[in-house]
Amino acid sequence: MGTQAPLHVQHKKLDWFYAPCFTAFWIVLYMAVVLQQVNHLPTPLTLQDEFTQPDSFITERAENVLLNLTNLGPRVVGSEANEVEAVTLILDQVFKVQNEMNQDYFDIEVDLQVVSGQYMHTSLYHGVQNILAKLSAKNNTSTNYLLINSHFDSTPKSPGASDDGAMVAVMLEILRVMANSKGPLEHPIVFLFNGAEEDGLLASYGFTTQHKWAKNCKVIINLDAAGSGGREILFQSISESSWLMNYYSKVTHPFANAVLEELFQFGLVPSATDFRNFRDYGGMQGFDMAYIQNGYVYHTEFDSFKVYPKASLQNTGDNVLSLAKSLGNAPEMRNINNYGNMEHFIFFDFLGWFMVHYTMNTNLIVNILVCVAALIAIVISLCWISKRADLSLLAIVAQFMLTTFIQTLSLALGAAFSILISYVMDVIGCSMTWFSNNWLICGLYFCPVFFFLGILPAGFLEYTKKYALPLGLRIQLFLHSHCLILIVLTISLTFLNIRSAFMFMVAVFFYAAALIGNLITQLHNKGSWFAIPVIVSQIVPFLYFSYVAEYLYFIFIPVTGRNGGASNPDLLIALIAVIFAILLSGFLIPLYLLFRRTRSIILCSLGVAILFMILAIRPIGTPYTPKLAPQRYTVQHANQLYHNADGSIRSNESAIYLYQQDRHIDIAEEVIVKFKAAHETSTVCNNEATCQLDRPSIFYTPNSLWLPVNEPPGIPYERPVLTLTAKTIMNTPNTVRYNYTLTGPDHMMFFIEPKTSAKIINWSFDKTILSRKELVFTFVHGKNNDAFEFFIDLECHSNNTNTQSLEIGIGGNWIHQRIPRVKIYEEFLESLPNYATNVNWLATYDSWLF
Repeated sequence: MGTQAPLHVQHKKLDWFYAPCFTAFWIVLYMAVVLQQVNHLPTPLTLQDEFTQPDSFITERAENVLLNLTNLGPRVVGSEANEVEAVTLILDQVFKVQNEMNQDYFDIEVDLQVVSGQYMHTSLYHGVQNILAKLSAKNNTSTNYLLINSHFDSTPKSPGASDDGAMVAVMLEILRVMANSKGPLEHPIVFLFNGAEEDGLLASYGFTTQHKWAKNCKVIINLDAAGSGGREILFQSISESSWLMNYYSKVTHPFANAVLEELFQFGLVPSATDFRNFRDYGGMQGFDMAYIQNGYVYHTEFDSFKVYPKASLQNTGDNVLSLAKSLGNAPEMRNINNYGNMEHFIFFDFLGWFMVHYTMNTNLIVNILVCVAALIAIVISLCWISKRADLSLLAIVAQFMLTTFIQTLSLALGAAFSILISYVMDVIGCSMTWFSNNWLICGLYFCPVFFFLGILPAGFLEYTKKYALPLGLRIQLFLHSHCLILIVLTISLTFLNIRSAFMFMVAVFFYAAALIGNLITQLHNKGSWFAIPVIVSQIVPFLYFSYVAEYLYFIFIPVTGRNGGASNPDLLIALIAVIFAILLSGFLIPLYLLFRRTRSIILCSLGVAILFMILAIRPIGTPYTPKLAPQRYTVQHANQLYHNADGSIRSNESAIYLYQQDRHIDIAEEVIVKFKAAHETSTVCNNEATCQLDRPSIFYTPNSLWLPVNEPPGIPYERPVLTLTAKTIMNTPNTVRYNYTLTGPDHMMFFIEPKTSAKIINWSFDKTILSRKELVFTFVHGKNNDAFEFFIDLECHSNNTNTQSLEIGIGGNWIHQRIPRVKIYEEFLESLPNYATNVNWLATYDSWLF
C-alpha cells in the first residue's frame, strides 16, 4: 500500500498562460450564445408563404399596414392624423377582414366608441376614440371575452412605428388570420385599438368604465412598447393568475421574467401602460407585453418605419396569435372566477428557448430545499477536509469562517468601489459616459468587483500558504464561502416575499450540483481536478445571468436618458453590475487562484478598470450620439397674461421653457448662457432685475430652465376663452355658484385657486380632491371640440359676494399644429446640441379673477 504525499507540498499551480484561455472561453460563450439569443428574431413570412401556411401570421401584410400608418406622421390626440386618418385606416382594414372572413363560422361586430369622462381625479377627456372589433363564432353563447389592446396614437414628432403602430399592425393581421380560419373559437375576442394612451391612458379607461363589452372582458393581452422592436417581453402579469402562464409557456418565442415585473412595480421604470386600467378598473387577468430594445428612439422622431426591425412583427405575431387561439378556447375561461385568487408565482424564460414557472409556495419549498442541500454538502465537504488533513473539525470550521469573512469583505469592497466610482463620475460631471458606448460599463463597474473578488483571496492564500491544506482545498473553501453568502441572501429574500430570490437560488443550485459531483467522484481530492465540475456547472448560470443582465441594460440605459436629473444614473447602472458580477463571477474568480502569477492576473482587472475610467472622461465617453442615442429636451415658447376682474391685463410675460430629461442639466444651462450672450438685450432679456417673471411660472418644473424673451409665440389661433355664463347666489349662506364654458386647443391645463377668504364646497369635478392645496387639471379632447361646461360653488367668509374670491388660470398647448416658430424661438431650437432631440410646441396661459 502506497504512502500519500504530505498535504503541505501539494501546492502546484497551473501555468499563467492558461488564464487568458479561461477568460476567452467565457467571453466567446457570451458572444456566441447570449448575444445571439438576446437579438434572435424569426424569419419573417411573406405573402408567398401564405399559400403553404394559411393559418400563420404573415409579416409582409402587417408590414404594409405599419408603413401606411406611420406615413400619417405623428398621431397626437386631437390631430387630424389621429382622429380622422388613423381611424379611417384601421376601420378600412377591419371592414376588409369582415368582408373576406370565413362567414360560415365567424361573426365580426365593429364599434367606434367616442367617450368622455374624468380619470385619476384630475385628467379630463372629451371625445377620445376607441375602435373595436369583436370576433366570435356563430351562435356563440360564452359571456367571457378575451381582450387584446394596443393604441394607435403617438407622441408629438414621433411616427410611432414601434410605439405602438407595430402592435396595431400585429392585431389587424391576427384578426385576419383568425377570421379566415375554421376555428374553433369558444370565447369571443375583442380587438381594441385605442386612440388616447399617450395622454395618460385615457381611452382604455373610457372603454373599461363605459363600453358595453367591457364587463365581459375577463383576460387582457396588452401590447405596447418602450423601445423599437426586438422581442416583446412579458414584463407584467396578474401574479395570482398562474393558469395563464401555462398558456404563455407554450408560445413559440417566450421572453418573460418576474424580476422585471418586480422592478416595474417598484417604480424603477418611469412608465405606465393601459394594462393598469384593465387590471384595476376592469378586474381583468392577463399579460402586459412590450418591446424594449433600442429604447433610445422611444417617443422621438426616430421611432420610424425604417428603424423598426420587421422580423419583430413575426416574433410578436407568432406569440400573440398562439395566445389568442389558446385562450380563446381555454376551459378556464368558462368560469374564470375560480382561477382569479391563486397564489403569486415565479416565471422566467431561459435564453428564449423555454419557460420555467411555479407558484410562490413551490418557490419557498424549492429555495429552502436547495439551500439546505447545499449546506449539507458544504458540511460533508468540511468533514472530509478535516479527515483528509488530519485536523479537528473545529479547526477546519474556523478556517472556513475566516475564509467566509475574507469573501464577504471582498464582495463588500468590490461593491463599495463600484458605487464610489459612480459617485465620482457624477461629481466630476462625467455621468452617463456609457449611454452611447455601453461597453464602458464592463470596465467601470464590473471590473472593480472582479478585482476585489480576486485580490483579497489571493493575498490571503499567499499569507497562509504554509497552512497544512493543499491549494485546491483552500480554494474550495472560498467557493463554499461564496455559496454560503448566496444561501443567506436566498433565504432572506425568500422570507421577504421577494420573488427575485430565485436568481440567487439558481446560483446556489448549480454550485451545489458541482460540489455533490465532486464529493461523489472524489475529484475534490485530486489537485485542480475539482475545478472541472465547477466550470461545467457554471455554464448554465453564466449564460442565464449574462442574458438577464443584457436585457436589463437594454431597458435601463435608455431609461436614464428620460428619467429626469434628480438621481445619479450611474448608481443604478453600478448596482446592476454589482449584483450580476456577484452572480456571474463569484464561483469563477476563485479559480484564477489556481494559476501562477495570480496577483498579476487579477491586477489586470484593476488595470482595465483604470483604463476605462480614463476613456470615460475622454471624448469617447461623450454620452450622446446624434440620432442613435440622443439627448432629450422638451421646449415651450409661452406667453402669459394675467387679467384683472374688469378684464384688463395687469401682466404680459413671454419666455422659452427648456425641460431637461436627464442628469446633464449643465448642458442646458450652457445653451441658455451662450444664447443670451449671442443676442441683443432688446431680443432676449439679459438683465435679471428687469426681466424676472412677476411670479413663478405655471410652466416651470423643478428640472426646467427658462429664458424670458420679449417676443410672444405668435399663435394664429384664438387663445383659450373662459366665459362666466352665470353667477347665482345659492340658498346656502354666503355661497355663490359660478357657471363657466371653456373653449380652446385640444390640450389644456387649468388651475383653480380660491382666495384666502373663500372655500370651494362643490363643483363639477371629483369632490374627493377638494382638500388639496393645488387644484390642477389637464383637459384633452379628441374628435369633439365642443365647449366644456363646469360649475364651482364658492363659500365666501364675508357677506360681500362681489369681492374677488376666485382665480382660474387656463394653459393652452398647441402641440401638433404646424405653426411657424418666431425667429427667436427658431434660433433657440437651432442652438441646441446636434446630438439632441426635442419636442417643442407653443403655449399660452391666461389667468382671470372672479
